[in-house]
Amino acid sequence: MGTFFKECGHPESRWSKCPHAYKVRYRNAAGKQTVESGFATQDKAIARLMEVYRERKEAPRSQSRAERIQKYGSMRFEEYTAEWKGGQRDLAASSIRHLDSLLKHHLLPALGSRRMDSFDHKVVDRFIQTMERDKAGLATQANAYDKLKTILLDAHRLGIYGENPLEGVKPPQYDPERAVIPSVLQLQGIRTAGDDTFRLIADLMSGCGMRNGEAAAVSVNNIVADDVYRISEQVNQTTRQYGRLKHRKTGEYRDVPLPARIKETIEWYADKHGTVDGYLLRHPADSAKAFPYYYLSNQWQRIKRAGEAEIPEGMVMYGFRHFFASNCLSNRIPITDVAEWMGHKSIDVTFKIYRHLMPGSISTAAKLLDVGLTA
Repeated sequence: MGTFFKECGHPESRWSKCPHAYKVRYRNAAGKQTVESGFATQDKAIARLMEVYRERKEAPRSQSRAERIQKYGSMRFEEYTAEWKGGQRDLAASSIRHLDSLLKHHLLPALGSRRMDSFDHKVVDRFIQTMERDKAGLATQANAYDKLKTILLDAHRLGIYGENPLEGVKPPQYDPERAVIPSVLQLQGIRTAGDDTFRLIADLMSGCGMRNGEAAAVSVNNIVADDVYRISEQVNQTTRQYGRLKHRKTGEYRDVPLPARIKETIEWYADKHGTVDGYLLRHPADSAKAFPYYYLSNQWQRIKRAGEAEIPEGMVMYGFRHFFASNCLSNRIPITDVAEWMGHKSIDVTFKIYRHLMPGSISTAAKLLDVGLTA
């Protein structure tokens, strides 16, 4: 670390009493011996040596951060994102496909050539405004912003920004009116407008909250109780194979309510069409393959064109899943349970989409609280 000494000629035992100043000797960062003088007490000389020691100890860390800023700060967003994407090894194939779409159509055209160290809240705000001018859907705006947020926060952790570049940004707000939900009577008409396969999937989505791909992987082996179905896999739209659930690791699952009518539909379909290794749905032309996702979308389009069922304006296939959420929340099932059953990444997603389905909850709470206060 270094040494302290006096050159006054007095023995070391007398240094604390003689009036001469202390000196310190140490090697600087370049390895050169350095001497400093003028320290009135031994404690001040030792304090200076400790300061030099701390500076040398922290120098590699500071140097490393400076090197990261120089390397990544000068990168273009396109280059940085490509490197960042290479580290996202936990993403499923469908998530990679979605990420690539957002990068190709929204993020890279607007931000691809920008230097990473030039991002701040104004740049992010302008990006959101650009999507608004281009009339991108609010769900797309929210997804694109979330991906940009993830990338910039990764850069922030590397030390590229002194302050969070997202501080003060107002993110796009998902429009709950986009979640078009059929009424009970409309649902009854739509679910029987297609063939048996369509009816099965419509029931699984509206009764158990399954995603399209999860319903396509339905199996009698996953009925773990009379009123519980275990969702453990889905048909991946990219690979067309059975794969892990969205936002879940391989082997993870979620148990969802299995209403009696939905259980009856599963048993009716199995009795009528049979199963393959427990699976109800397989490829129409090759039972060795998983059910193709496009079969469902094609039939949905045929049902809409036929006009035989009353379909709400703007409803898409996902409306069946929205019906499940609506049915749960309108019957006062806690939103935490609904978020878990639907497999959302966080309850924030559930709340953002379905908050409007809980009207009067504050008024109801006020009345209930008033009972206790006036008792």
